[in-house]
Amino acid sequence: MSELKQYISMMLDSDKELDRIIISKPASKNEQFKKVTVEKKGRVYQIAKYTDKQVFHENVQLSELAEGCEKLIRDKYRQVNCFYSDEERIILISKKGKCNYQVKKRATEAIKAASNTEHNRKKNYILSEGMIIEPLVDMGVFTKDGKVVNSMYDKYKQINRFIEIIDDEISKQNRDSINVIDFGCGKSYLTFVVYYYLTQVRQMKVNMIGLDLKADVIDKCNLAAKKYGYNGLRFELGDINGYKAPFDVDAVITLHACDTATDYALYNAISWNAKMIFSVPCCQHELNRQMNPAELSIMSHYGIIKERFAALATDAIRGNLLEYCGYKTQLLEFIDFDHTPKNILIRAVRRPVTPKNSRNSALAEVKALMEEFSFEPTLYKLLEIDEKQD
Repeated sequence: MSELKQYISMMLDSDKELDRIIISKPASKNEQFKKVTVEKKGRVYQIAKYTDKQVFHENVQLSELAEGCEKLIRDKYRQVNCFYSDEERIILISKKGKCNYQVKKRATEAIKAASNTEHNRKKNYILSEGMIIEPLVDMGVFTKDGKVVNSMYDKYKQINRFIEIIDDEISKQNRDSINVIDFGCGKSYLTFVVYYYLTQVRQMKVNMIGLDLKADVIDKCNLAAKKYGYNGLRFELGDINGYKAPFDVDAVITLHACDTATDYALYNAISWNAKMIFSVPCCQHELNRQMNPAELSIMSHYGIIKERFAALATDAIRGNLLEYCGYKTQLLEFIDFDHTPKNILIRAVRRPVTPKNSRNSALAEVKALMEEFSFEPTLYKLLEIDEKQD
């Protein structure tokens, strides 16, 4: 066993839970990746390899981690730092390949500082500082050299949170290309960021369309796409209701589609058998207007309670109807970019097979809610039309 392999085995051979690994100090100025980090992500370990402008991700199992680290380090890097909650294990490698192995205790203060750092500016974001992301520069989130503008740090974290929600699903799928529709794209800064993530971080071939009703916005967005060199991204003028996709749709994104526009977007995604849906609803007025409780009149007695309940009921119905249509659906907490109280994101992923009893149960819950409050939600009516046609 080589000296390096032996020390890596010692570094990882622990009953303690691994915090993170940092591989740094490239042996050559021409080394493609300036640093490599390893962190536990659920049941796998995610390796992130950083260039000056990009980051490339790879997931490995624990059984593959030692061999993977050795291949990354050998003849390429001079230092490895492996962090546990109470100690740090270090491998230093000389120019001649001689290894030095050290173990240091981590003081309470150091642990707290590392924890604070992890949850603040030094968190290993997917879109990290130092990456030159032109849309974020134009948004005023990044400076021209890729540093986060202090006053924009909250927005920077929100954007990364949205990308993380998408990445949770994309990382599970073995695909090298993707077709995406973004309904109600507006000024499209986030559309550009998603395109950057898919093409530069995930290295996928992307065909993406942003759709909006404002002609001047579409013109500006197409000019910006050309400026950024985003050749797989284009913007079209059109209405969500009745839009015909020019390709097989893999993912649908809808951010702030107002009131029932979200329902039409979800209906289109369902009709296309889109594999993934990411939706941040907005302005759920429809059920608020209809709400007339049969027994639970307390829910409509106070205006603010009625408004919030109607909004929550709207998204609960949408979630269940997506389940009924064969999607594994989650309603996730997501702080809106404009700091409004709207903080729900719907993430739906098409299942290979959905048990019939599960589908029927989801639909029965929707019907019970509709009956109690006299609701007639648009998405239900759209899907019911299809049921009659079938």
